[in-house]
Amino acid sequence: MKKLENLRQFNFDDNDFYSKFGDLIKRGEELDHRITNTVREIINNVRKSKDEAVLRYSKQFDSANFSSVACSEILQAEALSAFESLSSEKKSALEKSLERIRRYHEMQTTLPFSYQDEFGSKISMQVTPLERVGIYVPGGKASYPSTVLMNAIPAAVAGVEEVIMVVPSNSRGEVNQMTLAAAHLAGISRLFRIGGAHAIAALAYGTETIPRVDMIVGPGNAYVAEAKRQVFGSVGIDMVAGPSEILIISDGSGDPEWVAMDLFSQAEHDELAQAILLCTSRDFMLEVRSAIKRLLPQMDRSDIIETSLVNRGALIFVEDLSLACELANKIAPEHLELAIEEGERWLPYIRNAGSIFVGKYSSESLGDYCAGPNHVLPTSGSARFSSALSVYDFKKRTSIINVSPTGAKFLGKIASTIAKGEGLTAHAKSAEMRYVVK
Repeated sequence: MKKLENLRQFNFDDNDFYSKFGDLIKRGEELDHRITNTVREIINNVRKSKDEAVLRYSKQFDSANFSSVACSEILQAEALSAFESLSSEKKSALEKSLERIRRYHEMQTTLPFSYQDEFGSKISMQVTPLERVGIYVPGGKASYPSTVLMNAIPAAVAGVEEVIMVVPSNSRGEVNQMTLAAAHLAGISRLFRIGGAHAIAALAYGTETIPRVDMIVGPGNAYVAEAKRQVFGSVGIDMVAGPSEILIISDGSGDPEWVAMDLFSQAEHDELAQAILLCTSRDFMLEVRSAIKRLLPQMDRSDIIETSLVNRGALIFVEDLSLACELANKIAPEHLELAIEEGERWLPYIRNAGSIFVGKYSSESLGDYCAGPNHVLPTSGSARFSSALSVYDFKKRTSIINVSPTGAKFLGKIASTIAKGEGLTAHAKSAEMRYVVK
């Protein structure tokens, strides 16, 4: 744990504070061209050769041993069997998590509306769910049943007819039982033991076996993220996710071990994750640092946590909570914990965050699994302009315009004038023909 000595710690009153802070939150915007080119080749081959390319890449990248893509499909009976094989404790945890996530997303109702103007024209919005959605669930070395629930439930609540799930298997061709159980509970339509950029391409363009979808959601590695970026336009995507992030604002009123463990909770995802503490108490910040050193050796993923904290983490002393909120808005973190007294009082000062956890009992980990709100959140500062995955992402809004004869005369003159101003005479004539007497 010697690397921990290099964990950044600085103060708002340092002369070079904003320079240090800027370096800390700087995010690489250059694409890895090796990944970009590899993914482009994979996508092109899947579009051209379909199942043959998916099978070839599955054997190359996932060590898959099935003889055809059709053999990669996981039958519903297998998912049911996986659920039934779980302990009662695991079954209950999945069921209760599903219940809370569904309840939250059922509150996200997008109602159609309709009104009639003074000319009798009817203007309305029609809201319809997407027909078919693809969910990417990371697998292989790790398992993420929570990802299944967080992506599938809002789609189901929105009324999506068919949900196709892809998940890479481990070297023995197995998929984690809790992941399969979650797929069973969430009502996934079809499941395939396929992962990587080729799985994204298969969902985006379709193969002889894997159906083409309208939208792809779910996290993955750099190749999966790049594949989603490249297929966007042919298919919708939720977002291009970056490394996990947590920012904790503390006034020193909590337990330093709780704060240290909450920093660990995101740092353990991978070495590129970012965990930052903004604290108004110098003494408490030192207690957190001591807690980090004390607790880190107990963690199963201690090497990953340590690398993440040293490379991208920091403990920062700030003058007051106003400055902390100002810096938080600059960071626009995926997860923000307000580990302070009267946390709700400071909510109006926070403009940019994927999800906000208020009070010392609101650990980020509860949001990952069972609080209810979605854990698919904007990263890399994109909380400045985007939101968590929701029911809204799985619904389309279509404008409907039904103009009356009287309305055509009134609106047509307006449209004709603007169209002529733009030099688009066909637009103008189209509007005029509805009201100009020949």
